[in-house]
Amino acid sequence: MEQQIPKRRMLEQFAVIAKAVGHEYRLELLELVAQRERSVEALTQLTQLPVGSVSQHLQQLRRAGLVTARKEGKYVYYALADEEVLTLMSTLRRVAERNIAEVNQLIAQYFEDHQDLDTLSSAELLERLQRNEVTLIDVRPPEEYASGHLPGAINVPLDELEARLQDLPAEQQVVAYCRGPFCALARDAVRRLRRQGVDATRLNQGFPEWKAEGLPVQ
Repeated sequence: MEQQIPKRRMLEQFAVIAKAVGHEYRLELLELVAQRERSVEALTQLTQLPVGSVSQHLQQLRRAGLVTARKEGKYVYYALADEEVLTLMSTLRRVAERNIAEVNQLIAQYFEDHQDLDTLSSAELLERLQRNEVTLIDVRPPEEYASGHLPGAINVPLDELEARLQDLPAEQQVVAYCRGPFCALARDAVRRLRRQGVDATRLNQGFPEWKAEGLPVQ
């Protein structure tokens, strides 16, 4: 029985991480800081949550070792603790998709047009980029793009898309990506491009997932 005590103490620490990711707001915050380091105020604006709530959730993530914090003047900035947090987030998504029927129902509702479900994998994208067959666009805000992006990606924020159609080669398919596999920015970009007669599709993941696979980034 005494031998079980150290093991249970270890499992208790694992449970601290499980509890930390056991809230939709904290998962959303992790997705946002996976793009770049952000202040509490910036995260409050992006999530539309009360600043006190955002601060509390971030503190819990920090206690679990999932994010780091640094203070600069009167602002506190948060970032992912390490790349393994990305792996944890990807694993949670895959397990949910495989084992919870409601998740797949929600995905089908989110992507109302069945064509929105058509995506490229990272391996397919790499092959097509090497053959110069596609134009890759990053539709995240410029500050996220500047913090890291897929090699060769052009930053075309969603609100600039229509005005910059002439920047996209007419003879190539356009592949859009953003913050994650369910990011609305890439979905909306593909829909807008198709309405303009552009052959477009999405990458089946975002920048954090690509990075977590150990693929090259700029």
